[in-house]
Amino acid sequence: QVQLVESGGGLVQAGGSLRLSCAASGRTFNRYTIGWFRQAPGKERELLTAIDWSGGSTYHADSVKGRFTISRDNAKSTVSLQMNSLKPEDTAVYYCAGAVSGTGQYIYWGQGTQVTVSS
Repeated sequence: QVQLVESGGGLVQAGGSLRLSCAASGRTFNRYTIGWFRQAPGKERELLTAIDWSGGSTYHADSVKGRFTISRDNAKSTVSLQMNSLKPEDTAVYYCAGAVSGTGQYIYWGQGTQVTVSS
């Protein structure tokens, strides 16, 4: 089992940057694909970006491509999300989640961290 804890959220002005971290506990962290999702009020949760167990393959949704970058450090059991050029529409609760590699099923979730971008 893997437990995930997000940190790094906060309030930032439009055009600014934030770096979110997802810290994992559990010895099998490197077996999991890790994804970052977000959910804004009244909207469905959406997958923004994901990284495979090795860090060699990533996915980015069109809405964040070129602005957000995902990376992982298996030695430290962490996954980071660097968010640049933030927009007010990026305001949401951000979650990291883990899926057993190759399944696409996210079964472990963090509690979320709020990101608010002011205009």
